[in-house]
Amino acid sequence: MPYLDKPPLLYAFAALAFALGGEGEGTARAVPALAGLLAVGATAWLGARLLGGRGGFVAGAALLTSAGFFAFSRYVRPETLFVASLAGGFALALTGLAEQRRGRVVAGLALFGIAALAKDPLGALAPPLAIGLALALAGRARPIGRWLPWPGLLALVVLAFGWWLLAEIRTPGFVWYTVVDNHVLNAVGARRFPDEDVPLSADEFLAVGLMGAAPWIIPAVLTVWSLARRRAWREPQEMPWVVLALWAAGVFVAAALSSFRLPHYGLPAYFAIALLAARGWEEQRGRGFLVFHAALFAAFALACGLAWGSDGARFMDSVLGATDVAARKSAAAGQAAPLPAFAAFRPLLGAAALVFAAGALALGLCVVAFNRVSPRARRLVPLFAVAAVMLAMLPSVSAALSLVASHRSVSALGRELGRRAESGDVVVHEGPIENSGALEWYSGRRPVIVDGRRSVLAFGALRLEARDVFRDATWLRETWLSGRRVWVVSVRAAERSVVASLPGARLVGAAAGRSLWVNEPR
Repeated sequence: MPYLDKPPLLYAFAALAFALGGEGEGTARAVPALAGLLAVGATAWLGARLLGGRGGFVAGAALLTSAGFFAFSRYVRPETLFVASLAGGFALALTGLAEQRRGRVVAGLALFGIAALAKDPLGALAPPLAIGLALALAGRARPIGRWLPWPGLLALVVLAFGWWLLAEIRTPGFVWYTVVDNHVLNAVGARRFPDEDVPLSADEFLAVGLMGAAPWIIPAVLTVWSLARRRAWREPQEMPWVVLALWAAGVFVAAALSSFRLPHYGLPAYFAIALLAARGWEEQRGRGFLVFHAALFAAFALACGLAWGSDGARFMDSVLGATDVAARKSAAAGQAAPLPAFAAFRPLLGAAALVFAAGALALGLCVVAFNRVSPRARRLVPLFAVAAVMLAMLPSVSAALSLVASHRSVSALGRELGRRAESGDVVVHEGPIENSGALEWYSGRRPVIVDGRRSVLAFGALRLEARDVFRDATWLRETWLSGRRVWVVSVRAAERSVVASLPGARLVGAAAGRSLWVNEPR
């Protein structure tokens, strides 16, 4: 059945990776991980063109050590491909405009088209809008062909929307679903085909998005404030920075104003935040700048220390409840969150408290010695202290992600199902299949989906080819009583599951918030 919720680039790359490296978890994760490195490289390259080698290094390090970006580089999701395409597109387009190199501008527009092919058509439409707005503010929007050359515009349109024609021919209604339902109606909370995702409030989104870019968000905001205060859009040499400021602010403002926001919606701004932060560090001169960073690290250390010494209820509810999409889905469905016990996270919080405390102490010493060292040391030593602290935090972020992934993985039930199910058996998944996305991969069996239409597959479920994939509880009962052996993997609590009303159901096993049932005698 067709899956039309996202463009095909990630899945094409995953198929290529499997063909080259064999099917495996590491091979699958290599695609977003390499895309993350490409995003860091593009950010560092643009930083070097704008600020010199040191500025480029800082920009790349800032993006690499932004916890939110690092975390999503480990997911098999299109986010890092999206960010890499955007970062590369802005790098080429902005330097091409500044150096009057039309070929670079064309290549930048083509990369914006690839961004749309990776995740969302807004990746093709919004970046030229930001560039055009910055040029209009400076009174330099004409000639339009200078920043929208026709070869680049053609490449953008073909790459971003060319596949829409084929998709619409093969699946009529695709364009309506993508443009109207997935964007217009989604933004106002009136989708015809909603999925199970639970949006963040505006405050939650801003907190998650900004914390994911901490502490680099501090110098980035100071740079934006400096640009606005000086009305930098009037100065031609500031055009790249005005574009980056408009882009970073626009991503957060647009998501905050929408009625539907998820934790990763701020990620497209992170490369711009990293670049603005690099400039902020280049321009900082005062002791107060370091005091603020030291105070922030001290606050982080205190928060982690208090969480380490607590019962964990607040940490699990406020932190993981806001950042983890699956936990929010489970809470909305009245089910226990598919998360490890707090005891598993406690050592990581203790380590984070120590790292942030060490960073606060190091920056405090930099403040004390501020007037006793050279200007070069005043800038470089605190900068490397901040980068070292954030780099030291990445193993804890990685370990936390691994804890959640291991606890939530469908691999154990999938392998058990693959070992025990025979060729004539019926395999069923109760609930949206994205809650157990790798079930088919681990088990080698394609399940029938019951009560799973509130899903990213909802539109495709209407197609004729999906009639044997999506079924209802009546079909399950009839099949259950037909004499065939039926296996049911359910993400529902036992009292809420359809299986609870079926005679002779036997629980085979439970793991990661799922249950495996069968209708055979013990």
